[in-house]
Amino acid sequence: MLESIWSFLLDFVSKPDQVLLAIIEKYHNWVYVFLFLIIFAETGLIIASFLMPFLPGDALIFTIGLLAQEGSLNIYLVIPLLIFAAILGDNLNYYVGKRFGDYIMNSEKDFFIKKKHLEKAKDFFDKNGKNSIIIARFVPVIRTIVPFLCGSTKVKYSTFLSFSMIGAFLWVGVIGLLGYNLGKIEWVKENLDLMIWGIIILANIPLIKQIFFSKKKEV
Repeated sequence: MLESIWSFLLDFVSKPDQVLLAIIEKYHNWVYVFLFLIIFAETGLIIASFLMPFLPGDALIFTIGLLAQEGSLNIYLVIPLLIFAAILGDNLNYYVGKRFGDYIMNSEKDFFIKKKHLEKAKDFFDKNGKNSIIIARFVPVIRTIVPFLCGSTKVKYSTFLSFSMIGAFLWVGVIGLLGYNLGKIEWVKENLDLMIWGIIILANIPLIKQIFFSKKKEV
């Protein structure tokens, strides 16, 4: 059972177009609910950063745009839907941080979130301030934890919401429309696997740099 789940997740990360097309063929419009829940979970469930640290958000949104170009998805429905899912997820994470943040951050236990992930996100948050709410959208793991940190450090809700909405609009809108427009190019469609891995690597560069420099300081 666990092996089949991991196999599905690996396929979903490396071949999201094939996985999504199979879901569309089998479940039709229910795919929109599935996509909403994926984006909501990545931004709203802090436990996701522990269960699957390199979530497929950026590559998934790019693929969604590409499939919309081909007519498999409605671009006018899916982009606003996923922007709303990202904002809603952020809000859940903010309130979890506001309610339980002090207890989790001051505890010696890992609970459902690894301390090293929390520390890296906190460094990122301290370095970039409120702008981290926007920037974090484009960084796996960090985007899941920053809303939690905003809640736990009592960032003013109106400020958080404003930055969260801008970040969601840019993240989903820019990457989704990039996939939609590049989907017209034959080379992109034929080499989607390379594009996906390129997006995954680019998205993780800030996190890799953060880890590298923190280890360098320790030495």
